[in-house]
Amino acid sequence: MGGERRYNFAAAVLAANVSRGRKVAYVDDACELTYDALADRARRFATVLAEEGLRAEERVLVVMNDTVDLPTVFLGALYAGVIPVLVNTLLHAPDYAFMLEHSGARLVVVSAPLAGKLREAEASLGRTPCPVLVSSAPGATPEGASFAGRLASASPRREPAATDADDIALWLYSSGSTGTPKAAVHSHDNIRATVDLYARPVLGIRESDVMFSAAKLFFAYGLGNALTFPLSVGATTVLMAERPTPAAIFERLTRAAHRPTLFGGVPTLYLAMLASPELPPREAVALRACISAGETLPERVGVRFEAHFGAPILDGLGSTEMLHIYLSNRPGEVVYGTTGLPVPGYEIELRDDDGRPVADGEVGDLYVKGPSAALLYWRDRERSRSTFLGAWTKTGDRYARLASGHYRYGGRSDDMVKVSGQYVAPVDVELALQGHEAVLEAAVVGRTDESGLVRIHAFVVLRPGHDAGDDLVRALQGHVKALLAPHKYPREVVFTTELPKTATGKIQRFKLRG
Repeated sequence: MGGERRYNFAAAVLAANVSRGRKVAYVDDACELTYDALADRARRFATVLAEEGLRAEERVLVVMNDTVDLPTVFLGALYAGVIPVLVNTLLHAPDYAFMLEHSGARLVVVSAPLAGKLREAEASLGRTPCPVLVSSAPGATPEGASFAGRLASASPRREPAATDADDIALWLYSSGSTGTPKAAVHSHDNIRATVDLYARPVLGIRESDVMFSAAKLFFAYGLGNALTFPLSVGATTVLMAERPTPAAIFERLTRAAHRPTLFGGVPTLYLAMLASPELPPREAVALRACISAGETLPERVGVRFEAHFGAPILDGLGSTEMLHIYLSNRPGEVVYGTTGLPVPGYEIELRDDDGRPVADGEVGDLYVKGPSAALLYWRDRERSRSTFLGAWTKTGDRYARLASGHYRYGGRSDDMVKVSGQYVAPVDVELALQGHEAVLEAAVVGRTDESGLVRIHAFVVLRPGHDAGDDLVRALQGHVKALLAPHKYPREVVFTTELPKTATGKIQRFKLRG
């Protein structure tokens, strides 16, 4: 990685796509945007930032749904040397208040449906609000000036900011389920590393592809899928502002124009798609490959999906701290039930509680070394020092390396449950339960019983046509006992209609611990 040190990611991708000027770069729910128009809009937004007085490395808070305005803002900010801070659109006003204060944002760009929450957050801080530009608003509104109006009146900035490859490019707040959000700070070269190491050689993205990511752009995973990866090769991207339900996904996968060839989702979404009565036939889609991340992909889900659509799911592991995937299956050598092999350019180590390497087959804490690691967590020295350990990043994930070299997920370090003096990875029990014909989804936690001992509790969502009851509880317990060591079966099974999840689709087990 690296090469020349003077580098600006936005300037590089805009320059690389000059010859593709009339090609469609983005398709959202309202319009199409060519590469020429994207470059023009990005450079205009760079001028808007200057008009607002923002200087290099000052921050703009981006609270936006997935429309063509978001790539405009992201690229325009990078082009100007200003730092876009992409934040989750599903948060509440107190969360935005924290991020406004923590980031010191000088400007906010917000989608119109979210503007009210943003202003509520500003009001709670008891300070003079910073300027707000409202995307998709027809004109000036009580919440702020029209983004479209400001863009139209600005002239395109001619030259990009003279940024270095190691200069800060963007912030991403972690989607951690507990504690104060952490702002991972990434450089321009971090972005380039994910393109050069994963997007091109592993995913194999190419100019002819049409990319569609159910994971939104404000996530590190979605940002790579639907912005940095396709722009790096001149592909077309389909954006969707609404919630990614199976019906919404299918509608876009089967459109006559711009049918996606690549799709990015999370395991719970792939499971829901397969369970949907609206599942389209193979001939209605153009998929050649899919990506999965966020949680481990159950083997049977990958097998069933590929059998139905003829497109493999490349299950991988990434993080906000590493910007995208660094451990992955790859086309032609998918091993479902594993997270694949290290992406070339990254190193993986599994260590025990004392920091010593573990043997193949044993579960250990996963550490990763690679060129896309965040520089630090902003204004959080303690958590920076406990996560970024020299060249290594401590992920908080636990894995076992198989004799084949593939890695199998063993749960999160903080989700591990100790039962009868032995550790249990919740994911092991969840996967066993999901292998039963009656189970759609399952989440497993450790809960302390009246005797003070920790027992395994399972929360189960049933497939249509199956009834909850004591007989099914016993059947599920017996099913797990037949697959796993006796101490791993769930002593309690609770049937529920849904599981609590983060916006990325990760199960929030802490909400089930009680």
